[in-house]
Amino acid sequence: MEQLLENIIAYLLIFFLIAGIFYFYTRKNKRTSIQTITKQHKAKESGFYEPMSLHPVVDPNICIGSGACIAACPEHDILGLNNGQAQTINASRCVGHGACFHACPVEAITLCIGTEKRGVELPHISKEFETNISGIFVAGELGGMGLIKNAVEQGRQAVEYFIKKSNLKSEAKYDLIIVGAGPAGISASLTAAKNNLKYLTLEQDSLGGTVFSFPRAKIVMTAPMDLPLWGKVKLVETSKSELLDLWKNVLSKNNITINEQEKVVEIVKQENMFMVKTDQEHYTSRGVLLAIGRRGSPRKLGVPGEDSEKVFYRLLEPELIHDKDILVVGGGDSAVESAMLLADEGNRVTISYRNETFSRLKPKNLERINEYIKKRKIKPLFNSNVQEILSSKVIIKINERPEALEIKNDLAYIFAGGILPTGFLESIGVKITKKFGDAILKH
Repeated sequence: MEQLLENIIAYLLIFFLIAGIFYFYTRKNKRTSIQTITKQHKAKESGFYEPMSLHPVVDPNICIGSGACIAACPEHDILGLNNGQAQTINASRCVGHGACFHACPVEAITLCIGTEKRGVELPHISKEFETNISGIFVAGELGGMGLIKNAVEQGRQAVEYFIKKSNLKSEAKYDLIIVGAGPAGISASLTAAKNNLKYLTLEQDSLGGTVFSFPRAKIVMTAPMDLPLWGKVKLVETSKSELLDLWKNVLSKNNITINEQEKVVEIVKQENMFMVKTDQEHYTSRGVLLAIGRRGSPRKLGVPGEDSEKVFYRLLEPELIHDKDILVVGGGDSAVESAMLLADEGNRVTISYRNETFSRLKPKNLERINEYIKKRKIKPLFNSNVQEILSSKVIIKINERPEALEIKNDLAYIFAGGILPTGFLESIGVKITKKFGDAILKH
C-alpha cells in the first residue's frame, strides 16, 4: 500500500510538472501570438506589411516554430511567431539578408520577390546570370538580390560563367566590360583580374554604387563575404565609410582601377563583340556584365532651377557643411537620415515631404526624426511640393495654403528615389519579366 501511494505521488508530481510546463508554454505562446498580431496590424496601418521586393515566405506545413529565423534576422520584426509558426510582420523592410533562410532548421523558408498582386520587374536571366542576349550578364541588385554578400558572390560567379562559355575569337579590345562598381561590380573586377582577363570597369557615379550614396553615418548591415584575391571578410555591422575604405584597399593592393564618373549610354551587339558607348568614349568587348543596381539614375523633381549647382541628390561629408539654410526633399530613410546629419552640424534644416506624415521609415529613424522636430532642430513641411529653386531661396507649395511659401535657402538635397534602368535594359534588347511572388532562393 505504501509503495502504491509513493507511485501515485510520483505520477502526480510528473503530471503537475508536465502540466506546469505546458501551461507556461501555452501562456508564452499566446502572449507571443498577441504581440505578433498587434505588430502585424500596426504594420498594415503603416504600410509595411506588404513586401516591396525580396522577402521571406514561410511554409506553414513545414514550420515548427523554433524561432531561429527571427533570432537570425538583424533587421528585427520582419518575422514573428503566431500560434507557434513564423509569419511576416514588416515584410517591406526586408533587405534580403537571407539569414532567416539559412537559419531555419527545417528549411521552411523561401525567399521570393513580388507578390500575387504586386509584381516586380527584373531582367530575365538564366541560372548562369546570362540574359536573353548571349554575352550580356547581370549580377547583384539588378537581378533581385540586394544583399552585399549575395551581390559579391554573384559578381564572382557571373565572371566565372562568362569565362567558361566565352571561347570565341574576337577582335574586341577587352574580354569583358563591367558596368557598375558596387559590391557585384567590385567582386567581378577582382575575379576578372584573378583570371587574367582584359577587362574594364565603368561607374557612372563613384566607387561603391548604391552604398556610396548612403549618408556617411548610415550603418550598412551585411554578412561575411568572400572577396576574390582577398579572402573572407566578416562584417556584421559596419559604417559606409569603413566598407568603402576596405574596398579601396582591396582594389589598390591588386592594382585595379575603376573608371568613375563615366556613364554607359548604349550597348550595341555586333558580330562577335559588343560596342559599349559611354558619355566619354567607345569601347569593344567580347562580353558585358551589368552590375548597375536597381536604383538607376536619381529621380528629379522637374522644377525650374533644379539644374542649379546648389542642388544635390546625395549627401557627402556632412561634417564639412555648417551654418547653412538647407532644404531636404523626401520622406524616406535616406532623406531623414541626411536631414538629421545636417542638423547635427549646426545647419538650419527644412524637410519637405509630399505626404501628410512620415509613413515608411524604420522605427528608429521615425523616433529620432520626431525628436528632432520636437526640439525644433528640423522644420517639417508636410503635404508640400517644391515649385521652384532660386539662387537664395526655394518656393514651396503647401496643399492647404492658397499662396506658395518662400524660404531662405543655400543648399537643396533631393531624395526622391531613383528611376529604374528598365528603359536602358530594353534599349539593349534585354528581356524584362515581372515577378509575382517568384522564388529567388529556395531549398
